[in-house]
Amino acid sequence: MKKAGIFTATAAGLGLLLSGSVFAYGSAEANWFGGPIYSGAPALTATAALVKAGGGAEHFTFSKALVSMLGEKTVNAEVAKLQKQYGKKDVTNFINGMTFAVKDGLKRATEAGVKLPAAPADLKGAKLAETLVSAGTVDGTWWSGYLFDKTLSHPIHVQVMADIDAKYGHAADENTHKLLNQAMYDVAQALGHKDVKLASLH
Repeated sequence: MKKAGIFTATAAGLGLLLSGSVFAYGSAEANWFGGPIYSGAPALTATAALVKAGGGAEHFTFSKALVSMLGEKTVNAEVAKLQKQYGKKDVTNFINGMTFAVKDGLKRATEAGVKLPAAPADLKGAKLAETLVSAGTVDGTWWSGYLFDKTLSHPIHVQVMADIDAKYGHAADENTHKLLNQAMYDVAQALGHKDVKLASLH
C-alpha cells in the first residue's frame, strides 16, 4: 500500500516529553491495546480533515465523519454488521467513544500548543478514508493505536486514553480501540486493500 505524502507533515511547536506515565499505557515499543508505537511527527493535515468531516472542532461527531467519508448507506450497513457482531450497546459506546476521543485529543493538543493546519480541500470522502487506512496500517496490519499516535502524537494518545479511563473506565477504552480495529479493517477491505490484516484485538 502506498504511503500518502500527507504523513510528512510536521508539527512545529509540539513540545511534549515522554514521561514514566506514558509507559503505564503500554511499553516503550508497543501501544497498550496492541500494535507498535508511532513516535514521528503527527499527520496534522489528516487530523484536520477528519475534524472537518465530522462537523468541525466545536460540533464534531464520529458518526458524521463516517457518513462524510463513506456515505450513509455504507455506514448504516457497517453499523448493522458491527451490532450483529458486538451488540448494539458496544457499538453505540464505540461511536460515542470516538467522538469523545477526537474532541478530547483536540483539547489536549491545544493545551500543548499544537495548532491544526487548514484541512486540504481535496482530502475528503473516500480519499480521506484511504488516508486513514494508510495511517493506521503498520507491517500489514491496521491498528487503532497506531492511527491515534499518527493523528495526535503518542503522548497525546496516552493522555486521551487516561482521560477515557478516568471518565468511562478501562473497558470503554478497550472497546473503542477494539471496534475501531474491526471497523477500519472492514473499510480497508471495502476500498480494495485486501492485503490489510485484521488486528488481534477485534
